[in-house]
Amino acid sequence: MSDEAEQVAREEAASKLFSGPVDFLLSAPQLKFLPEPIVPEIAFCGRSNVGKSSLLNALTGRRAIARASVTPGRTQELNFFDIGRGEEDGALPLFRLVDMPGYGFAKAPVKVVEKWKALVKSYLRGRAVLARTLVLVDSRHGLKETDREMMAMLDEAAVGYRIVLTKTDKIKASELAAVAEKTAVEAKKHIAAFPEIHLTSSEKGMGIERLRAAVVADALGEGWMG
Repeated sequence: MSDEAEQVAREEAASKLFSGPVDFLLSAPQLKFLPEPIVPEIAFCGRSNVGKSSLLNALTGRRAIARASVTPGRTQELNFFDIGRGEEDGALPLFRLVDMPGYGFAKAPVKVVEKWKALVKSYLRGRAVLARTLVLVDSRHGLKETDREMMAMLDEAAVGYRIVLTKTDKIKASELAAVAEKTAVEAKKHIAAFPEIHLTSSEKGMGIERLRAAVVADALGEGWMG
């Protein structure tokens, strides 16, 4: 099987997996409310209003599994979603997606923002089942200092991450290429960053199938298809 054919097969299998059970599990405002660490987790992080909820909806093929909001800083907790289910009755989900609080210009009191930061840092550094983190970056703006701070924290915690450029339909192709190249060059300086930069548009569906396949492989391992 050629590399291209294998990629298509991975994307089709991942799409089929996400067509199965996808359920909201819980919101955790504090570490003590986290679910038992019994299945792999893929976390989504990014600046406020970067499009995390929209990307989660696009990846899962649901219209409102995650609530999108035009108000920056709306997500103040770690939100967990169960993906897939084993074949036997009462089986565990195959893995979980985690929607993390947005960082950056959150419209909230300083004490509340600091509380979010502490929650996020503790989760990233101490969650043994965290298989991968996706760092979402608005393609119209490129990497900001807050993104670099998050990347440095992930490097320090030795948590591998993928950089995902969002809203790629909102800028010209030439501008997107420049942003993607600049982001890739910077990613190479970070020990925990994947070299591949994912280009996505939740609205147009661009790059969603490829990212979906990558998420499943990160959660279940490269040999998950058997």
